[in-house]
Amino acid sequence: MQYMLLIYTAPDADPTYGTPEFQAMMADFTAFNEKAGADGVLRGGEGLQGTETATSLRLRGGKVETMDGPFAETREHLGGYYVLDVPDLDAALRYAALIPAARFGTIEVRPLMNYNPTNS
Repeated sequence: MQYMLLIYTAPDADPTYGTPEFQAMMADFTAFNEKAGADGVLRGGEGLQGTETATSLRLRGGKVETMDGPFAETREHLGGYYVLDVPDLDAALRYAALIPAARFGTIEVRPLMNYNPTNS
């Protein structure tokens, strides 16, 4: 089963770019990528640019409305994601606990919809 691990952090909680703490966090992300890759469960993942680059869209009354920034009102921002193919939620949670941002943010683990069950 595939799960998306969504990485949420508050912008002021991330280690500052260029600091030893930032370098350590990036090394931990590299270690996570290598482990999930070696275990054969990693299907994809990327970091996202800041919320100031986001555009939200909705369709209301047949008209497209766009807004600068994310629509959700929250202190934490979606900063990246992984897609893993693991046997069950417990396995997905074990990997989520290895993501370095879990130490200062939140990792949301959500199963992906399977619209073509013959290709599972």
